[in-house]
Amino acid sequence: MIATVSGTLQEIREDSLVVQVGGVGLRVSVPKSVLETAGGPGRSITLHTHLQLRETGATLYGFGSEAELELFELLLAVSGVGPRIALAVLSTLSPEVLTGAVSREEAEVLERVPGIGRKTAQRLMFHLRDKLKLEEIPVGVSALTDVDAEVIAALTALGYSLVEAQRAVQSLPRDEPEGLEERVRLALSSLGS
Repeated sequence: MIATVSGTLQEIREDSLVVQVGGVGLRVSVPKSVLETAGGPGRSITLHTHLQLRETGATLYGFGSEAELELFELLLAVSGVGPRIALAVLSTLSPEVLTGAVSREEAEVLERVPGIGRKTAQRLMFHLRDKLKLEEIPVGVSALTDVDAEVIAALTALGYSLVEAQRAVQSLPRDEPEGLEERVRLALSSLGS
């Protein structure tokens, strides 16, 4: 129905944006990656969208790329996964990390997403395994360990965006020490701090 929304960013909320299009402000629910890169009010923005119609109303979901939109729609096709969980997945994991976890069958990566338990993670793995283009996994995308997840949490607590934190962790050499403090230090140096 509504493939894209282009307009002026009017307001940034906790989990959504208000985009003014032709004098109408559209509230669009978005993942954290879009919130972090949206900029400030007054900027032009284009979002790839998914419209969900329910008896209780209509909700518009927006994404920065078609790849994110496609992942969102794939996640919605999994039994027991609604828009809130699908947004949580895309807010916690980049498309590259999600695809890498599915290709390596690492359900524990999905279990780190708020609201996803072991059964839902396994159901997502089973459903996404055949649907994702696993042969297109970027060469540099490696497994996300528990220490890496803690490094990402530390970096986001220091004010870095989730996307920046994930990129910093992915850039770390795998043969470096496994200690949390050392990996945080290396990640900060890769971010230019």
